[in-house]
Amino acid sequence: MSNLPILSLRIGGLAPLGARGVPSGIDKSEVAGDVALSKTGFAGDEQGDTAKHGGPEKAVHHYPFEHYRAWADTLGHHVCLSTSGAFGENISTDGLTEADVSIGDVFRLGTALVEVSQGRQPCWRLNERFGRKTMAREVQDTGRTGWYYRVIKTGTVGPADRLTLMERRAPEWTIARIWRAFYIDRLDQAELRGIAALKPLAESWRNHAARRLDSGRVEDWSKRLQGPAAEQ
Repeated sequence: MSNLPILSLRIGGLAPLGARGVPSGIDKSEVAGDVALSKTGFAGDEQGDTAKHGGPEKAVHHYPFEHYRAWADTLGHHVCLSTSGAFGENISTDGLTEADVSIGDVFRLGTALVEVSQGRQPCWRLNERFGRKTMAREVQDTGRTGWYYRVIKTGTVGPADRLTLMERRAPEWTIARIWRAFYIDRLDQAELRGIAALKPLAESWRNHAARRLDSGRVEDWSKRLQGPAAEQ
C-alpha cells in the first residue's frame, strides 16, 4: 500500500453517453505525459453533471484494477473491461482496495498531495456505460466502488509516477467500513455517529450520516441508481 505504481492515468472530455446520449466524462483516455492537477481535478477532465460529479471533494477518482477480475467473473467478456477506465477512474492501481484505504489517508501523487475524502456513490451513468440496467446497484452492493481524493497540494502527475502513502489520519475508518455502515448495517447508530463526526470525511457524507441518525430512516436510492426514469 505504501508505494504503488500507477497502472493507468486517465482524463476525459464530455461526450454523449449510452442510449440517452447524456453528456458525460466517464469515458476517459490514457494520457502519455504530465497533467496538471488542480484543486478541482486534472486539466482536461470534465463532468457532465457538475452538481453531483467533480469538485474539490471529488477531484480524483481511484478504482482498483484488481476488481476487474471479479467483474469479469460476473459479466463475462465485456468490452469495457478490456482495459482500465471502465468505471470512469482517473487512476488505476493493483494492490490497494477499499479494505486498505481510509478516510484522511494522504498520498503523494506525482508532485501533488492528495487526501482520501470519500467513497464513490455509484449512479445510473454506470448502467449506460455498461449497457446493463443493474450495474450501479451491483457496484454499490459489492462495495467495489473505488474512492475519491481531494487535492491538498497542487502539482503535476505523469503515467510513470507512483502513489506513495505519506500520512494516515483515521486508519480505523476504511472505505469498506463506511460502505458497510451506509449500505449493510444501515441504522447502526454508533457507526453513524462516528461517521458524522469524522472530520477528514467530505462534509456531504458527514451530513448524510447525521440525517439518517436524526430521521431513523434509510433514504431512497432509486433516482441515483436508476436515473431519471425512476422519477416517473
